[in-house]
Amino acid sequence: MKKTLLAGLAITLAVSGCANTGWDGMSNTQKGAILGTLGGAAAGAAINHKNRGKGALIGAVGGALAGSAVGYYMDQQKRDLDTNLASEVQAGNIIIQQYSDKSIKVTMTSTTAFDTNSYSIKSGFYPTLNKIANTLTKYPKTTLAISGHTDNQGSDAINKPLSENRAMAVSNYLAGKGVIPERMSVVGRGRFEPRASNMTEEGRRLNRRVEILIAPITE
Repeated sequence: MKKTLLAGLAITLAVSGCANTGWDGMSNTQKGAILGTLGGAAAGAAINHKNRGKGALIGAVGGALAGSAVGYYMDQQKRDLDTNLASEVQAGNIIIQQYSDKSIKVTMTSTTAFDTNSYSIKSGFYPTLNKIANTLTKYPKTTLAISGHTDNQGSDAINKPLSENRAMAVSNYLAGKGVIPERMSVVGRGRFEPRASNMTEEGRRLNRRVEILIAPITE
């Protein structure tokens, strides 16, 4: 299992680095970046004996944050999210919140919500996700807990996998924009964490959403 994690990380990074030009067509700088990242992942896994998965992640992103640096790093990331997504926030497309532990939550709203029984990301949300991805790649020393949610229409047997698929759709999109997959985890909450009343269509639309909780990777 542990070896599989490292192998998967290596393959993911190597493929993403070589996909466009091929290894022979890459510059020495590009080759060095990939090899350095893979080496960092292996070193991180070796160092972190209690949690080799976390160790591989720490190595891949270039190290964990020291306690004294967490607040500044997360505040800077929140500031960049606010700046880069100002128009989307003003338009009501997303909500950005920061908590006392410095974690940040980005929440979809009704404008960008999923259709009923659908986990296809609406094309209108692509520009917003692109901006989110740009910021997340700039601040790699974080984990991303992506949770999918549904309204209360239909059975739990339908809504649970539907909410998981919504979270996975966002995770896959971000990975396609350069966010390291190993940083992300997905979970489906089904209908059990509504943001609004399910008594109205507007409320149900608000509840069909994905949330991204951004937390620092610490030593």
